[in-house]
Amino acid sequence: MSDTDDPRGGAEPVLALPTSTVPDPSTAPGLRWGVISPGHIADQFTATAHRATTSRIVSVVSRSARRAEEFAARHGIEASGDSVEQMLAQGGLDAVYIASPHAQHHALARPVLEAGIPVLVEKAFTLNTAQARELLELAHERGVFAMEAMWARFLPQYDVLRQLLAEGMLGEVVEVAADHGQSFPVDPRHRMYAPELGGGALLDLGVYPVSFAQMVLGSLGELAVRGELTETGVDAYVGLLARGELGGRARLSATLRARTPTEAVVSGTRGSARLSGPFFAPGTLTVSLLDGRSATFEHPGDRGDGMAYEIAEAARRITAGDRESPLMSWKDTLDVMGTMDAMRAELGVVYPGEEFA
Repeated sequence: MSDTDDPRGGAEPVLALPTSTVPDPSTAPGLRWGVISPGHIADQFTATAHRATTSRIVSVVSRSARRAEEFAARHGIEASGDSVEQMLAQGGLDAVYIASPHAQHHALARPVLEAGIPVLVEKAFTLNTAQARELLELAHERGVFAMEAMWARFLPQYDVLRQLLAEGMLGEVVEVAADHGQSFPVDPRHRMYAPELGGGALLDLGVYPVSFAQMVLGSLGELAVRGELTETGVDAYVGLLARGELGGRARLSATLRARTPTEAVVSGTRGSARLSGPFFAPGTLTVSLLDGRSATFEHPGDRGDGMAYEIAEAARRITAGDRESPLMSWKDTLDVMGTMDAMRAELGVVYPGEEFA
């Protein structure tokens, strides 16, 4: 970080932000991926991998063989089927991406890890901490890479944010504020309202603010939770005030009932850093200091290729023989899941087969 004279000729110093250290995703090793559950997010993952990385999806499975066939035809994928066992029996995979609703993550990831194949699992990683811990213990036993697909953490603007926080540019962090609200019409059959699919605002939308706050502040404690439930018993709105183990407070919210700004702001004693909405996607980081200086960082590539960075990170780690990424470590995943468990327990949201003490 350095200050220089204003290039326009004035004497006012210009704020210089750190330079992103994130490598171009196209330079990462290319892996042969399998995809489980070919829905909307798997479509994005596959298109992005083929367009912006050297990795290729070579197999896809769905409970519907026809759906898998259509997905394979659309993306030029070699093999398709209707079971994970079939995919694993065919072999030839370097990694598997699991894109199903989170209620299915545990059951789908387990046989992949047992087969010794690395997994990238969509967020939320599982329904609860117990499921997450079981999968990560299995990955440890088998010496296999596993990572939660929290794609935001691998973006260049997050790298710049982590650097400027480490340098103390914002001073002491006082608060992290983040929201994520989307408007979903009330429909008991929709996955967002279905308890059996892990529905509710928190696990699908709130995981982004919670994970962002955990990245900045560390594990969250002293939780104060408020919210309201849908008629199906999942959370329609949830708000959280918490304290981070590294200092500072978190003020977070998520809802199914309204589209909110979906921004994230880190405020410190010397200034603030704002990630424009949606804060978890490629966009703009704006830093404003109390001395009047400010600067912005813009995503360097195509904003449609945001998922390429997590694909590239997984490919690099897997090729290196690592079991986890420091950018979304196993501890990070367990911390976030633990916070969300506590939030759901406070609201009384319990999914089929779960028990909270």
